[in-house]
Amino acid sequence: MTINFDRALGIHEKALGFRSQRAEVLANNLANADTPNYKARDLDFASVLQAQQQRVQGNALSVTRTSGNHIAAQGDSFGTPGVLYSMPEQPSIDQNTVDANVEQAKYAQNALDFQASFTFLNSKLKGLMNAIRGE
Repeated sequence: MTINFDRALGIHEKALGFRSQRAEVLANNLANADTPNYKARDLDFASVLQAQQQRVQGNALSVTRTSGNHIAAQGDSFGTPGVLYSMPEQPSIDQNTVDANVEQAKYAQNALDFQASFTFLNSKLKGLMNAIRGE
């Protein structure tokens, strides 16, 4: 009997990757807190997971080449799913929408969520290892 890791681990493996992507987006916001005209972005975790589940279930839209003369698509033609611009609480003079305090709080919450996802995934893997060993 073979082990299907996608079924055994569920969406938790993908969730860990998305938490990592969100950390990159939030860190980029913090790095550009003083850049004029920079627009803060955030990753909508729920929509990204929903899109991933639709891909797994085969409901996602896909691009198909119907002719050899068509240009091959590079990546996702609709941009990164779930990445949205943040609405500022208070506008700034230089049109920068990053609020450092809000971004730091989001980053800290994301770090806690990442650790929770990692711990949960680690326990799933330990359970699989125990099943393989027959314990």
